[in-house]
Amino acid sequence: MDFASLGLSSSVLQAVVDLGYKEPTPIQAQAIPVALSGKDIIGSAQTGTGKTAAFALPILQHLGKPGSMRALILEPTRELADQVAAALEVFAKHTGLRIGLIYGGVGYGAQREQIKRGIDILVATPGRLLDLVGQGDLNFGHLTHLVLDEVDRMLDMGFLPDVKRIVSLCPEKRQTLFFSATIPPEIERLTQWALKEPVTIEIGLRQSAAETVTHALYPVAADQKHELLLGLLEKTHYESVIVFCRTRMGSDRVAGSLSNLPHPVGVLHSDRSQAERTEALTGFRSGKYPILVATDIAARGLDIAGITHVINYDVPQHPEDYVHRIGRTGRAAKEGDAFTLFVAEELPHVEAIERMLGQKLPRTKLENFPYRFTALFEEGHTVAQTRMRGIRTVRGYTFGARRR
Repeated sequence: MDFASLGLSSSVLQAVVDLGYKEPTPIQAQAIPVALSGKDIIGSAQTGTGKTAAFALPILQHLGKPGSMRALILEPTRELADQVAAALEVFAKHTGLRIGLIYGGVGYGAQREQIKRGIDILVATPGRLLDLVGQGDLNFGHLTHLVLDEVDRMLDMGFLPDVKRIVSLCPEKRQTLFFSATIPPEIERLTQWALKEPVTIEIGLRQSAAETVTHALYPVAADQKHELLLGLLEKTHYESVIVFCRTRMGSDRVAGSLSNLPHPVGVLHSDRSQAERTEALTGFRSGKYPILVATDIAARGLDIAGITHVINYDVPQHPEDYVHRIGRTGRAAKEGDAFTLFVAEELPHVEAIERMLGQKLPRTKLENFPYRFTALFEEGHTVAQTRMRGIRTVRGYTFGARRR
């Protein structure tokens, strides 16, 4: 199958050809014909599988020519909104359709100006969108297409009430395209309310990791975690690394601990200004920052090529987030490595990840690192239930995961 067989118009197809796309990805091959037919969609696929084109190309074809604002695409973060808007600009270059972008953390003036000039498709984050609607700058009276993208991430970030309010402001007669890596109960209830007779498209296992990624777990005593991170970075040949931390303060602290490296380190989290966030991502993409320290704001959807390693400095508390984090590497059939540092208190989260993946992830040690004892190194104890002096211990400790 090629893109020409999907029923796309010449103006939309030309942009695809210009980009050098040959064959649609599975989510594109299944979603584009359904979206072109006008039906609602619940789409689920791993990150990095081409979901943006799966909803963008049919919308561009449906809208045809410039007019009023008829399509709204909701994204959970500023970075994702910016990325999707940039992709739409490229897809729409032969159509004349105008793309708008709205998110918080910046002034209102330029966003109001683009609304006045005219927008056909608006990409937005929920909070700033509702601000502009409340101030009378926007209305959804002509809306015909609504896309809810990365909805499970919106749920994690507490945006679900805002999303419900936005949906309620949209005309009932519309096409709604819904994309989410996972469908927890809260989101399932939203789909029942917001969509009409949707077609469900699910590509691959929603809780599986890319086969091109090699996993390694590094047990360590809590007071040696920073030291082990430095040791791993020193002894690992990497080109581009994301270090994931659980909190914003933790990200700043870890970035500070890396300040003596021979190259600068970028930092990305929601407490940074929009200018700082944009500069960090731009610098990471360009190679100015070979290392980016980030919270889970960088775990979903961001399209950054060439990431060779992901390091989980903190084990994610939700196992699905592990899949999203390590999905930043091993993309486009290239190999990648995922290292996870963990202390005794994080062992339950490690167990949850292994249960979800259906496999035991290899434990390993960094050669010549001056480890202090941790009960995680003991053999003969079960992962599942044993507790000794408030510390969980692990059976079957093994060594020897691949490092590059």
